[in-house]
Amino acid sequence: MPHRYSSTNRRVACLAAALAITVVNQGSVQAGSATGAATEWTQLANNAQLVDLMKSSGIQVDNQLTQISQFAEQIQNQLKIYENMLQNTAQLPSYVWGKVESDLNQLRSIVEQGQSISFSMGNADDVLHQRFQSYADLKTNLPDNATFSSTYQSWSDTNRDTIASSLKAASLTADQFDSEEDTMSSLRSMSESADGQMKALQVGHEIAAQQVAQMQKLRGLVSQQLTMMGTWLQTEQTDTDLAQARREKFFSATAPSISGGERMMVEW
Repeated sequence: MPHRYSSTNRRVACLAAALAITVVNQGSVQAGSATGAATEWTQLANNAQLVDLMKSSGIQVDNQLTQISQFAEQIQNQLKIYENMLQNTAQLPSYVWGKVESDLNQLRSIVEQGQSISFSMGNADDVLHQRFQSYADLKTNLPDNATFSSTYQSWSDTNRDTIASSLKAASLTADQFDSEEDTMSSLRSMSESADGQMKALQVGHEIAAQQVAQMQKLRGLVSQQLTMMGTWLQTEQTDTDLAQARREKFFSATAPSISGGERMMVEW
């Protein structure tokens, strides 16, 4: 049984393939595929296919979030270096500012990545609640009987509000941080003065630090959800195995012999 449970946990951890598969590296941060995967998740009408998708192999969400957090920390450290450089010069030269813009744009993509994972994992919780009563009845350790779906939404709202507050301190809005085009336009305007450059670096450093902390929270939430899914799948598998064992026992049983016993006599 321990071996089966370990296998089940591995299959559940591979939920990443169905929920939020994007690869994060230092060169680029791709976002949005998780949302697409979530759409596919809801379109599976066959419950067997739905469970099979959960068992499919892929990059683990936990590993993805670890990479995102590490990348955000790298950007945080790099922006601090640029901030120190600016303190010793009148204004960052254009070639250096180009690197700043690249880092801040990738930071924006990291934020999108976290939001995408949150959406997909919450979507999975909704679908499983709708499809399987046994999953809906499964209790969690979340406070106030909350669902993972609502908890992910709360995380998403808190993260966006925190970012908006940081941007406001630099006279920016969340809308200016939502798209690459708007972000680049804002940064080009801020690059025209040393004061603007410093504000951009400071708010970028602050948001990067926030994302390191927020991704750790999201990682903990994902881990908790995957553990619960593992418990549910293990229970489902145990029930299936037990039913199969009973069927095999019934059909393989030898019919009782009547030879040597009393002969049945018809009495009139």
